[in-house]
Amino acid sequence: MTKIKQLWQQYASVISYLVFGVLTTVVNIGVFDVLDTYAHWNYQVATVLAWFISVLFAYITNKLWVFNSKTTTSQALMTELGSFFFFRILSLFMDMAMMWLGISILHASPLLTKVVDNVVIVVVNYLFSRVFIFKRVEQGD
Repeated sequence: MTKIKQLWQQYASVISYLVFGVLTTVVNIGVFDVLDTYAHWNYQVATVLAWFISVLFAYITNKLWVFNSKTTTSQALMTELGSFFFFRILSLFMDMAMMWLGISILHASPLLTKVVDNVVIVVVNYLFSRVFIFKRVEQGD
């Protein structure tokens, strides 16, 4: 049991990131489906709004439960939020480029391309969040 607790403590942020990443994906697909299927919005507009809402959901969950970020001023909060959206936009462009490369240039299976693409994007988003957005403040000294 102590080994499990030790592993949890070592990998808690990665595990939490993956759990909330799945939930973010559900939010994205759910919002898209509601806007596309039931509200009959243009699929491109529905895609952008679903992306925005899911990124906002990801920011809140990553801030509170994955990286335990404690911003103390509204300026720090806005900087953190702006950085999160900036890096998510970068990964959105990477996502679009990988899909174009895989499908249009390499003529790979769209589903296989999307799966590989999502693995890469999840890793990139985690690194962006860990290194640039939710930097841990060292305690002590």
